[in-house]
Amino acid sequence: MVITLLSDFGDVYPASMKGVILGINSDVNIVDITHSIPRYDIRAGAFILMTTAKYFPSGTVHIAVVDPGVGTKRREIAIKAVSHNGEIHYFIGPDNGLLIPAAKSIGTIEVYEISNTNLFQKNISCTFHGRDIFAPVGAHISKGSRIEDAGGQIFDYKELDFGKGKKVNGSIHGRVIYIDSFGNIITNISRESVDFLPGDELWVGKRRVIFGSSYGFFKEGDPLVLVGSHGFLELAVNMGNASKMFGRKQGDEVIISI
Repeated sequence: MVITLLSDFGDVYPASMKGVILGINSDVNIVDITHSIPRYDIRAGAFILMTTAKYFPSGTVHIAVVDPGVGTKRREIAIKAVSHNGEIHYFIGPDNGLLIPAAKSIGTIEVYEISNTNLFQKNISCTFHGRDIFAPVGAHISKGSRIEDAGGQIFDYKELDFGKGKKVNGSIHGRVIYIDSFGNIITNISRESVDFLPGDELWVGKRRVIFGSSYGFFKEGDPLVLVGSHGFLELAVNMGNASKMFGRKQGDEVIISI
């Protein structure tokens, strides 16, 4: 059985979550997706979880915590996601939209409010639900507890939607959904939305760019557009930083003219 962890905690804090998990299920394999999500950036966390969760085996429990509302009235939730071929993934975390894109990328979902305190740590910190609620609930599910035991099913959970790029008068309009550590600008324009071929000339604002299949076909410092490994159109600079060159940040509009 596998449990993944994703958070904006940096170092130190994830260790106590792992300790709680192993105290409940010592046979589980814990995989850190990342603990370097930008602080409080729910959308960035949701994107990374969405693009990584599907590569784990059926039965994996994903515990994700980017939670600026910890200790408030926001709910804790557990999700069961079932793919078209019957594979099951579980998602545990706050009800702030963080889990939803990843869960829906797997398939149909059932969402439960976590309310069964018997699954929690004995002493609950108001500032560390990752350790005291999410980690033990995920560990119990990995050990065989039913997700229904966590609490009642809900339907008014908080949504998070990256939207979709669209064609407008010969251009493609989208938005920046993530900027990675290389400075690549990842948009919400999906692979299916474009029919570009390598070598096609495009324009982003007043800057001419070429569509390519990979970074290495371009000279150092050259801008390009390509479909990244995540399946979305991205703006990049070979061995450079596209976010600085194009002056874009998360949420900004991107218009690509043909």
